[in-house]
Amino acid sequence: MALARELLGSSLMENSPFLASASSTRLLLSQNRNRSFLPLEGRKVQVAIRKSTTPVAAISEDLDLVKVVPEKAVKFKVRAVLTVRNKNKEDFKETLVKHLDAFTDRIGRNVVLELISTDFDPKTKSPKKSKEAVLKDWSKKSNLKTEKVNYTAEFEVDSNFGIPGAITVANKHQKEFFLESIMIEGFACGPVNFPCNSWVQPKKDRSGKRIFFTNKPYLPHETPEGLKAVREKELRELRGDGQGERKLSDRVYDFDVYNDLGNPDKGIDFARPILGGEKIPYPRRCRTGRPPTDTDMYSESRVEKPLPTYVPRDEQFEESKMHAFTTGRLKAVLHNLIPSLMASISANNKDFKGFSDIDSLYSEGLLLKLGLHDEIMNKIPLPKAVSTIQEGGLLKYNLPKIVSKDKYAWLRDDEFARQAIAGVNPVTIERLQSYPPVSKLDPEIYGPQESALKEEHIAGQINGMTVQEALDASKLFIIDYHDIYLPFIDKINALDGRKTYATRTIFFLTDAGTLKPIAIELSLAPSSPRPKRVVTPPVDATTYWMWQLAKSHVCSNDAGVHQLVNHWLRTHAALEPFILAAHRQMSAMHPIFKLLDPHMRYTLEINGLARQSLLSMDGVIESCFTPGRYCMEMSAAAYSSFWRFDQESLPADLIRRGMAVPDPTQPHGLKLVIEDYPYASDGLMIWAAIENWVRNYVNHYYPDSAQVCNDKELQAWYAESINVGHADLRHEDWWPTLANPEDLISILTTLIWLASAQHAALNFGQYPYGGYVPNRPPLMRRLIPEENDPEYAVFLSDPQKYFFCALPSLLQATKFMAVVDTLSTHSPDEEYLGERQHQSIWSCDAEVIEAFYEFSAEMGRIEKEIEKRNSNPGLRNRCGAGVLPYELLVPSSEPGVTCRGVPNSVSI
Repeated sequence: MALARELLGSSLMENSPFLASASSTRLLLSQNRNRSFLPLEGRKVQVAIRKSTTPVAAISEDLDLVKVVPEKAVKFKVRAVLTVRNKNKEDFKETLVKHLDAFTDRIGRNVVLELISTDFDPKTKSPKKSKEAVLKDWSKKSNLKTEKVNYTAEFEVDSNFGIPGAITVANKHQKEFFLESIMIEGFACGPVNFPCNSWVQPKKDRSGKRIFFTNKPYLPHETPEGLKAVREKELRELRGDGQGERKLSDRVYDFDVYNDLGNPDKGIDFARPILGGEKIPYPRRCRTGRPPTDTDMYSESRVEKPLPTYVPRDEQFEESKMHAFTTGRLKAVLHNLIPSLMASISANNKDFKGFSDIDSLYSEGLLLKLGLHDEIMNKIPLPKAVSTIQEGGLLKYNLPKIVSKDKYAWLRDDEFARQAIAGVNPVTIERLQSYPPVSKLDPEIYGPQESALKEEHIAGQINGMTVQEALDASKLFIIDYHDIYLPFIDKINALDGRKTYATRTIFFLTDAGTLKPIAIELSLAPSSPRPKRVVTPPVDATTYWMWQLAKSHVCSNDAGVHQLVNHWLRTHAALEPFILAAHRQMSAMHPIFKLLDPHMRYTLEINGLARQSLLSMDGVIESCFTPGRYCMEMSAAAYSSFWRFDQESLPADLIRRGMAVPDPTQPHGLKLVIEDYPYASDGLMIWAAIENWVRNYVNHYYPDSAQVCNDKELQAWYAESINVGHADLRHEDWWPTLANPEDLISILTTLIWLASAQHAALNFGQYPYGGYVPNRPPLMRRLIPEENDPEYAVFLSDPQKYFFCALPSLLQATKFMAVVDTLSTHSPDEEYLGERQHQSIWSCDAEVIEAFYEFSAEMGRIEKEIEKRNSNPGLRNRCGAGVLPYELLVPSSEPGVTCRGVPNSVSI
């Protein structure tokens, strides 16, 4: 009796019909569905529910069992608040359909909701469901011009319904709408949140109901009985059946090879090889299912801009992002809209004639420079987006940062070297392990593996050291593009207006902690009259211009590898399979999907746009970069010979390149060989912060190896990412295993690093450094003349003219500038590292939210530390007269071209 009194309370005992008298209890078991009574004094206590007209508390004679029987289930109402995001601008058709929907909503063609409980109903053998509820006030609020509109609905549920775990939405309107979130109020457990961020298609386009889950994460084996079937159903719909052409309204994620870069129907010159498969290995892309071309059944037909290409509907740019992207892209496509501009440039203005011609692009704009501004503005109807570009500023470019502090800094050797560790491509430089360097290419095909570099080329430039002493002291570094360019060198140089070398550049680390270039090796095909030559720093006027041309060829090599390998392949393309597999194999309820979600935003869309207009035949990449039509083949060659996922983490990459050595006494377990290596020193802070956040998150859900191994969705995601998404390399033995929490932490940290900080470091400096074309020419049109060449006399008579003739043409330069301007731009809706949508409710786990806020605070601390470093005169690679501060890994940014900011994802 004492036990019962202690457990149930004295008032309940006194009124129990099994004791003295009875009265109704007010014990609501629905409030405690996820709680259990703790046993007292080691005795078992169980709670059971039995139908009865009156609530009773029954105690067995041995007091080992307590039975609490509630009254008959009652109906009660709960309220749903749906937040729908409006479009800022609608065309006439959209406005018409919107008014039609408002009218038909009044007569029953409306939005219908249904709640699904986490509980399973054994009678119906299906999840418990509420009665359907209709969204209220749609017609009344249809004309609101606000960014977001809240609509309400009212559900009727039983008191034994349990806790809602999912909600279905059926859209009977004619038009899709963007559902941001749903909140349910009225349950005893408190408000229930459903982060949605998804387009809900009308039933005419999608017959089934949309399913959204609450913000409570569940590992697969933890899924409540009521949600198991809908969890599987949603994943099946996202996978699709691999058949047919995808509609723009679909939400199907599937894999395909890169068979859409060319258009063989236009002729052999427009055909491009298929990337992906045994012949040319490459990561997989998102499948669109378009029909094959007429002349090649293995090539997919293309959709040309401005028509949209398929990506799953929720992956498409939101309105503000699309507006920023299309407005920025206007400059790049304007050439195609203005025939007289094209004709004028092509006929009379092929080359820059001097520095003043380049300067005028920033001060006057291209049209004023050509005297065409009035003609274009008066005669040619331009898109509305042109109104966003100021009068007189059409095709006028902002001054790139590289010439904003010191107009001629780019000419100096120290700036050329500084950009190798603090520019837009700081991930190629390596510590030189042996001298001279040796090629890994087949000597029977590509000639002797030995370099033309000799000890005498650098001996007088390494502070009196011998070469071996300099190597031992970690003083010699190299940027080596020999092996990636040489296999393509003959094909590239046979293209019209393309000339290149396969370059190697040797740097020496000075006592001041800065680098200086001391030799450049220039290689051509073995069959060339002079396959290899070495250029060293100048001693007179002639060698000065030869040295400048050699550095420009290095920068051209660098621009190609940067764009095709380090930027496109290693971030955009390599991540796409992991994103596709995540949507196909992991439920939105899965905690790892929730972790990765902000780091997958917009990547499929930007990759689709890139394949449509940047990477395709005659696209911007082929038009503006040295390898021309062989650009993507070069990217594929790097994938099969160089790319390894296990070396894509920042620490592994630094160690692989010899730029760091393991040192447990250092803050990040590494000691940098060049102490003032801005990309690496800032990057390690961000890497450590990401790793710490991921470790806290993973350990919260996976306390041991068994949890990782037995998570069928997690294992399916990783297996499909490798075996399907990276199928051509699936048998490599370097793929990390996924057998314990540490494995998972490492894999996830690498993926988040690549999507955020690595991409930011490689992308958002493109216009600030490359927008001034002489600093980083994306292509070269002349080789350095030999003394017996006919061009040598021209070079001697006017070396500056020869230099500018070797650079891209005016048309190539402005087209390139316009594109990298767009690619370097942050949109207004950008989400940066440490931010995410629904920041406080994306998960209902308080410990996880608290850990994320700590991660966000750490981003703020890192930002302040980077600002401090950029004002430290002792760090000469980021601070000094005319030296640009290194801000590419500063986490936050304003919209626009800022040369800073680390978005969560590969979003541009």
